[in-house]
Amino acid sequence: MASKTDQLLIVVSILEGRHFPKSPRLSLVVQASFDGEQLATDPVEHRDQPQFSTELAWELDRRTLHQHRLQRTPIKLQCFAVDSVSKKKESVGYIVLDLRSVQEVKQEPRWYPLLSSKYTKQRPALLLSVVLENDTKPSEPSPDRFKARKAPPRQGSPALTELLPDKLEAVLNPDQGYHQVGPADHCTDMFVLSITVAFATKLEQLIPSTMKLSAEGSEFFFYYSLLGNDITSEPFHNLLSPDFEPERASVRIRSSKQILQAFLSQQPSLQIHLCCGNHSLGSTDVSLSALSAVSVDLENKAATVEGAFILQPPKRVKQTLPALPADLQPTVGVAVTLRREEVAPQSLGNKGGGAQTHPPPVPPPSAPPSVPPNGQRPRSSSPVRKRRDSPPPGPPLPPPSSHTESEAESLLEELQPADLEAPVQLKSRPEAPAEGGASSVSVSAPKVSIPSSAHHYCFSLDLRSLGNLSLTHPIAATLRYSYQFFGSAAPIMTNPPVELQRNMDVSLPQSYCAFDFAALPQQLQDTFLRVPLVVEVWHRDSTSRDQLIGRASIQLSHLLSSERSRFLASTGEQSWRQTHQDRIPVVKTHRYETTLTDHGVIDIMTSCVSKPPTHAPLGPTAPTAPRDTLEYRKALELELWKEEQEDLFDDQLRKKELSHMQALAEEWRRRDREREALVKKKEVEYNLLEEQLQKTLSDLERREKQLAEAELETQRLQRELRADHDLTQRELQESSRRLQQECDHRVALEKDKVRLMEEERSRLLQQITDGESRYKQLEKEFQLYREQQNIRPEFRLQSEINLLTLEKVELERKLESTTKSKLHYKQQWGRALKELARFKQREQENAMTRLKKQQAELEAMRLRYLATEEKEAVRQDRQELDDIRNELNR
Repeated sequence: MASKTDQLLIVVSILEGRHFPKSPRLSLVVQASFDGEQLATDPVEHRDQPQFSTELAWELDRRTLHQHRLQRTPIKLQCFAVDSVSKKKESVGYIVLDLRSVQEVKQEPRWYPLLSSKYTKQRPALLLSVVLENDTKPSEPSPDRFKARKAPPRQGSPALTELLPDKLEAVLNPDQGYHQVGPADHCTDMFVLSITVAFATKLEQLIPSTMKLSAEGSEFFFYYSLLGNDITSEPFHNLLSPDFEPERASVRIRSSKQILQAFLSQQPSLQIHLCCGNHSLGSTDVSLSALSAVSVDLENKAATVEGAFILQPPKRVKQTLPALPADLQPTVGVAVTLRREEVAPQSLGNKGGGAQTHPPPVPPPSAPPSVPPNGQRPRSSSPVRKRRDSPPPGPPLPPPSSHTESEAESLLEELQPADLEAPVQLKSRPEAPAEGGASSVSVSAPKVSIPSSAHHYCFSLDLRSLGNLSLTHPIAATLRYSYQFFGSAAPIMTNPPVELQRNMDVSLPQSYCAFDFAALPQQLQDTFLRVPLVVEVWHRDSTSRDQLIGRASIQLSHLLSSERSRFLASTGEQSWRQTHQDRIPVVKTHRYETTLTDHGVIDIMTSCVSKPPTHAPLGPTAPTAPRDTLEYRKALELELWKEEQEDLFDDQLRKKELSHMQALAEEWRRRDREREALVKKKEVEYNLLEEQLQKTLSDLERREKQLAEAELETQRLQRELRADHDLTQRELQESSRRLQQECDHRVALEKDKVRLMEEERSRLLQQITDGESRYKQLEKEFQLYREQQNIRPEFRLQSEINLLTLEKVELERKLESTTKSKLHYKQQWGRALKELARFKQREQENAMTRLKKQQAELEAMRLRYLATEEKEAVRQDRQELDDIRNELNR
């Protein structure tokens, strides 16, 4: 049992939202689910920025957290809009949080956009913060946090959960045709897991603009792995409008509800790839967490995860693609259903039949998946059943009028008949009219089985003239029509266009076309009475898209009520002809002539060659030929056989011509759509680039204004600094001049003092010299006195000695005063030298100050020069942007 310190709390803080539309009748609720336990916030107002300010928490220990991280158990937040009156709850979108990224360190809240949001104009987002906290507080509830209770135990005995391994696996039972999940003694129920890829839109956005949408012979298909089985959809060739039929892949699983939900909670998200050959163009992740929730009731209904998921391109391609708005994101419609085998699926259609495949297995792909080359579709040895499904409500198909007339001119395509009882087209031949006009269209269809009671009909339509149009400007008129009952849905058009002006009547060249087909007489009458032939008038302009001027509806029932005439056909058969001429309004006026020829009952042979009928004609019997001999009959039969062979040869040539024309038309249409898609992508990219350019230009203009203001401010600061510098320079010069004068004056004074001291010293030296000379003289006199003393009496010598002693004391006093004066002079000289040194140091400091001022001035000049250079670079960048703008305008 885990200790108290091992108890953790997963705290999800739901702070606020943004980009939600304002709706007073609705309120928003965020419901969070983790490991089968669901928590919800209080309802808040449905406004642009709803304030949730709620924390949701789940309690678990570290071991359980580690297991959830290994199993990649997600935290799913689902946002609902609740009607305040009817209490009806509608999903707005969801967010899936990865438990592996949750740390114990508190992180800053992040904005998470809602996935599969029903608000397509704006992309709503929630401000969330997820953190792990140690549950060291006492068990009483905290007033500021709602703490979730432990999840109730799932149904089943506790011993069963203890017996289950950490990693559940699906084991194939090939004899019984199902996968087994869990121990055999606990697996009593049979479940069916189905995945349906229903539709796809905007797939061309996954292709970079520098790459062609499709290469010759390339095929696109969707690929995913279901319980280790590689599944691919039926290939399709057109990314602009994928025409694949929805397919459902199903696997039977023998397990129990508890074990199966635990198994699904361990499974990663279902990855669906759009592949071309062996390359993955994009992928999406479909979370299966909703299937493993405890609240799912598999006993009575099926659990379903469905929606339109956004296909993300690979990382290497995603860097080259621009960011796309929400309405241009490539999506794929996927539905995942889990049900008991006894419960009928509710969310998917039941059309089509299932087919079980048992080819050899193919290993699951790595990321990105490796799809077998040459368009080979991988199969698996497991009992995966694929069936066709009716497509769910998706984006509507474009109307037929969205195609331009230039497209329709080359689209000689065969469409599937809308009626199973449509007639068989023998041949549709454009024949020259009586005036000698040239034909415009030639189509054919393969021969099929024809009822023995069917008649061979030939319908011809001659659009002769067009006129009396009240037009505002001249047009280049072309008529277009198609009638699927004749065996081909390919549009027939008059060519070339005719120039038509206001209230003018023109003849239409090359407007005659004949259709040979086989049908029952009653079927012909019903169709002619029920379905009119619609003729469209188009204006073809080389500088713009083709314009639809109007439509005319030809009632073919008038042709059936016209007079019948009998004639002898080229094969010798009796045939009936009905002709009708009329002038019908288009939105204006239009003249036509129709002819219906009935060649009688068709005699069908195994070689699909029509032989001359042996039955008698319907009209009066013709007289017997005079040369009705056996040789004449053989020669006639030989000629008829030659004509039949020629007709067969011509028919084969027409088939080849039609197949080639259809292939060329299909390729032209595919490439034209490819070009249109590339042009749309280029327009989106150019719009994004233009927005970036406008933003850059506005930034540059703002930056230029800032630079101009900064330059003016710099000039003002330079003027102020220059004025301050000049004033400081003048003050420094004046103070230096005064100090110099003062120093000069003091030096002059000191020099005078030194000169006086020198004079005093020389005078004292002279006195000393005089004293020494006097002293020598006195010594001489003393010697003379001593010599005389020997003669004079003693008292006279004593008096002289006293006088000499007084003179000596006086001389010593003078010598001492002279020595003191010399010492005072030395002290005055030292003070003068110190003062001079202070003057020199002060002058050096002043020089350093002036040097720093000059350096600051040089730095200001350097900044001004750099500002000038930056202005020049900005001017060059603006010139380059102007060149780019001119290039884009061109």
